[in-house]
Amino acid sequence: MITQIDPKTALILIDLQKGIVNLPLVNPVTEVLEKSAKLIAAFRSKKLPIVIVRVDPLGAKWTQARVDEPSAPKDEDGIIQAKALMESAGFFDITPEIEVRPDDIFITKTTWGAFYQTTLHAELANNNVTGIVMAGIATSIGVEGTARQASELGYNISFATDAMTDMHLSAHEHSIGRIFPRIGEVGTADEIISKVQALQL
Repeated sequence: MITQIDPKTALILIDLQKGIVNLPLVNPVTEVLEKSAKLIAAFRSKKLPIVIVRVDPLGAKWTQARVDEPSAPKDEDGIIQAKALMESAGFFDITPEIEVRPDDIFITKTTWGAFYQTTLHAELANNNVTGIVMAGIATSIGVEGTARQASELGYNISFATDAMTDMHLSAHEHSIGRIFPRIGEVGTADEIISKVQALQL
Protein backbone atom coordinates (compact mmCIF):
# COMPACT_ATOMS: atom_id res chain seq x y z
CA MET A 1 0.00 0.00 0.00
CA ILE A 2 1.28 3.47 -0.87
CA THR A 3 1.13 5.47 2.36
CA GLN A 4 3.04 8.54 1.21
CA ILE A 5 5.50 9.95 -1.29
CA ASP A 6 8.49 11.95 -0.08
CA PRO A 7 8.52 15.62 -1.17
CA LYS A 8 11.84 14.90 -2.87
CA THR A 9 11.04 11.81 -4.92
CA ALA A 10 12.41 10.77 -8.32
CA LEU A 11 10.70 8.61 -10.91
CA ILE A 12 13.06 5.89 -12.20
CA LEU A 13 12.02 4.19 -15.44
CA ILE A 14 13.95 1.04 -16.18
CA ASP A 15 14.95 -0.08 -19.70
CA LEU A 16 11.94 1.20 -21.66
CA GLN A 17 13.97 0.94 -24.84
CA LYS A 18 12.94 -0.43 -28.21
CA GLY A 19 14.80 -3.70 -27.88
CA ILE A 20 13.24 -4.44 -24.50
CA VAL A 21 9.62 -3.43 -25.11
CA ASN A 22 9.54 -5.75 -28.13
CA LEU A 23 10.40 -8.84 -26.10
CA PRO A 24 7.65 -11.40 -25.37
CA LEU A 25 6.20 -9.94 -22.16
CA VAL A 26 3.54 -11.27 -19.79
CA ASN A 27 1.55 -8.00 -19.56
CA PRO A 28 0.53 -5.83 -22.52
CA VAL A 29 3.42 -3.45 -23.05
CA THR A 30 1.05 -0.72 -24.29
CA GLU A 31 -0.50 -0.56 -20.82
CA VAL A 32 2.90 -0.45 -19.14
CA LEU A 33 3.94 2.45 -21.38
CA GLU A 34 0.64 4.29 -20.85
CA LYS A 35 0.99 4.04 -17.07
CA SER A 36 4.63 5.11 -17.31
CA ALA A 37 3.65 8.13 -19.39
CA LYS A 38 1.03 9.10 -16.78
CA LEU A 39 3.68 8.88 -14.06
CA ILE A 40 5.98 11.09 -16.14
CA ALA A 41 3.25 13.72 -16.52
CA ALA A 42 2.55 13.73 -12.79
CA PHE A 43 6.22 14.11 -11.90
CA ARG A 44 6.73 16.85 -14.47
CA SER A 45 3.74 18.74 -13.06
CA LYS A 46 5.52 18.87 -9.70
CA LYS A 47 8.96 19.48 -11.23
CA LEU A 48 10.28 16.28 -9.67
CA PRO A 49 13.28 14.46 -11.19
CA ILE A 50 12.76 11.82 -13.86
CA VAL A 51 15.46 9.21 -14.42
CA ILE A 52 15.60 7.42 -17.77
CA VAL A 53 17.62 4.22 -17.52
CA ARG A 54 18.73 2.06 -20.42
CA VAL A 55 20.84 -1.08 -20.43
CA ASP A 56 23.85 -2.00 -22.56
CA PRO A 57 25.48 -5.10 -21.03
CA LEU A 58 27.68 -6.05 -23.98
CA GLY A 59 31.21 -6.70 -22.77
CA ALA A 60 30.38 -6.19 -19.08
CA LYS A 61 32.30 -8.44 -16.69
CA TRP A 62 29.24 -10.28 -15.44
CA THR A 63 28.42 -11.40 -18.99
CA GLN A 64 31.78 -13.19 -19.14
CA ALA A 65 31.09 -15.41 -16.13
CA ARG A 66 29.99 -19.03 -16.47
CA VAL A 67 26.18 -19.29 -16.43
CA ASP A 68 23.61 -21.86 -17.52
CA GLU A 69 21.74 -19.34 -19.69
CA PRO A 70 24.17 -16.91 -21.39
CA SER A 71 22.53 -13.62 -22.36
CA ALA A 72 25.38 -11.99 -24.29
CA PRO A 73 28.37 -13.04 -26.41
CA LYS A 74 31.66 -13.53 -24.59
CA ASP A 75 34.18 -13.17 -27.42
CA GLU A 76 35.33 -9.78 -28.70
CA ASP A 77 34.17 -10.34 -32.30
CA GLY A 78 30.76 -11.52 -31.09
CA ILE A 79 30.40 -8.45 -28.87
CA ILE A 80 31.32 -6.09 -31.72
CA GLN A 81 28.90 -7.79 -34.13
CA ALA A 82 26.07 -7.87 -31.57
CA LYS A 83 26.55 -4.20 -30.72
CA ALA A 84 26.49 -3.18 -34.39
CA LEU A 85 23.31 -5.18 -35.02
CA MET A 86 21.58 -3.86 -31.92
CA GLU A 87 22.51 -0.26 -32.65
CA SER A 88 21.32 -0.51 -36.26
CA ALA A 89 17.99 -1.95 -35.02
CA GLY A 90 17.59 0.85 -32.47
CA PHE A 91 17.72 -1.64 -29.59
CA PHE A 92 19.16 0.92 -27.17
CA ASP A 93 16.82 3.80 -28.11
CA ILE A 94 14.14 4.78 -25.61
CA THR A 95 10.75 3.85 -27.06
CA PRO A 96 8.93 6.91 -28.51
CA GLU A 97 5.93 6.46 -26.20
CA ILE A 98 8.16 7.72 -23.39
CA GLU A 99 8.68 11.48 -23.62
CA VAL A 100 12.19 12.44 -22.60
CA ARG A 101 13.53 15.94 -22.09
CA PRO A 102 17.08 17.29 -21.96
CA ASP A 103 16.82 18.04 -18.24
CA ASP A 104 15.91 14.45 -17.37
CA ILE A 105 18.60 12.31 -15.75
CA PHE A 106 19.95 9.73 -18.22
CA ILE A 107 21.70 6.62 -16.93
CA THR A 108 23.21 3.79 -18.97
CA LYS A 109 23.76 0.67 -16.89
CA THR A 110 25.74 -2.43 -17.80
CA THR A 111 24.29 -4.72 -15.09
CA TRP A 112 20.83 -5.45 -13.67
CA GLY A 113 21.03 -2.57 -11.19
CA ALA A 114 21.15 1.09 -12.21
CA PHE A 115 23.28 2.21 -9.25
CA TYR A 116 26.29 -0.03 -9.91
CA GLN A 117 29.18 1.96 -11.42
CA THR A 118 26.90 4.80 -12.57
CA THR A 119 26.29 8.37 -11.41
CA LEU A 120 22.72 7.65 -10.31
CA HIS A 121 23.23 7.90 -6.55
CA ALA A 122 25.22 11.14 -6.95
CA GLU A 123 22.59 12.61 -9.28
CA LEU A 124 19.82 11.83 -6.80
CA ALA A 125 21.87 13.23 -3.91
CA ASN A 126 22.44 16.45 -5.89
CA ASN A 127 18.64 16.76 -6.09
CA ASN A 128 18.20 15.93 -2.37
CA VAL A 129 16.13 12.90 -3.34
CA THR A 130 15.05 10.62 -0.48
CA GLY A 131 12.37 8.59 -2.27
CA ILE A 132 12.03 6.86 -5.61
CA VAL A 133 9.13 5.50 -7.64
CA MET A 134 10.03 2.54 -9.82
CA ALA A 135 8.55 1.24 -13.07
CA GLY A 136 9.84 -0.49 -16.20
CA ILE A 137 11.04 -3.80 -17.59
CA ALA A 138 11.82 -6.40 -16.48
CA THR A 139 10.21 -6.60 -13.06
CA SER A 140 12.50 -9.35 -11.74
CA ILE A 141 15.67 -8.12 -13.42
CA GLY A 142 16.25 -4.39 -13.98
CA VAL A 143 13.53 -3.17 -11.62
CA GLU A 144 14.32 -5.57 -8.81
CA GLY A 145 18.08 -5.26 -9.30
CA THR A 146 17.89 -1.47 -9.04
CA ALA A 147 15.42 -1.60 -6.15
CA ARG A 148 17.66 -3.86 -4.09
CA GLN A 149 20.53 -1.40 -4.51
CA ALA A 150 18.25 1.54 -3.68
CA SER A 151 17.13 -0.22 -0.52
CA GLU A 152 20.73 -0.76 0.55
CA LEU A 153 21.30 2.99 0.09
CA GLY A 154 18.29 3.86 2.26
CA TYR A 155 15.81 5.26 -0.26
CA ASN A 156 12.07 5.06 0.36
CA ILE A 157 10.81 3.04 -2.60
CA SER A 158 7.36 2.90 -4.19
CA PHE A 159 6.60 0.35 -6.89
CA ALA A 160 4.06 1.06 -9.65
CA THR A 161 3.12 -2.56 -10.28
CA ASP A 162 0.93 -1.90 -13.32
CA ALA A 163 3.75 0.06 -14.96
CA MET A 164 6.11 -2.91 -15.08
CA THR A 165 6.24 -6.33 -16.68
CA ASP A 166 8.51 -9.32 -17.22
CA MET A 167 9.21 -12.16 -19.62
CA HIS A 168 8.05 -14.70 -17.03
CA LEU A 169 4.81 -14.44 -15.05
CA SER A 170 6.15 -16.38 -12.06
CA ALA A 171 9.18 -14.08 -11.80
CA HIS A 172 6.98 -10.97 -12.11
CA GLU A 173 4.61 -12.20 -9.40
CA HIS A 174 7.46 -13.26 -7.10
CA SER A 175 9.06 -9.81 -7.23
CA ILE A 176 5.76 -8.00 -6.63
CA GLY A 177 4.43 -10.38 -4.00
CA ARG A 178 7.55 -11.45 -2.12
CA ILE A 179 10.44 -9.06 -2.67
CA PHE A 180 9.04 -5.56 -3.17
CA PRO A 181 6.88 -5.46 0.00
CA ARG A 182 10.03 -6.12 2.05
CA ILE A 183 11.96 -3.15 0.63
CA GLY A 184 9.24 -0.64 -0.25
CA GLU A 185 5.54 0.05 -0.75
CA VAL A 186 3.57 -1.53 -3.56
CA GLY A 187 0.63 0.03 -5.42
CA THR A 188 -0.73 1.12 -8.77
CA ALA A 189 0.44 4.02 -10.88
CA ASP A 190 -2.81 5.86 -10.14
CA GLU A 191 -2.32 5.44 -6.38
CA ILE A 192 1.19 6.85 -6.68
CA ILE A 193 0.01 9.70 -8.91
CA SER A 194 -2.65 10.64 -6.38
CA LYS A 195 0.03 10.95 -3.67
CA VAL A 196 2.31 12.94 -5.99
CA GLN A 197 -0.48 15.36 -6.90
CA ALA A 198 -1.22 15.92 -3.22
CA LEU A 199 2.37 17.02 -2.47
CA GLN A 200 2.71 20.59 -1.23
CA LEU A 201 6.05 21.66 -2.70
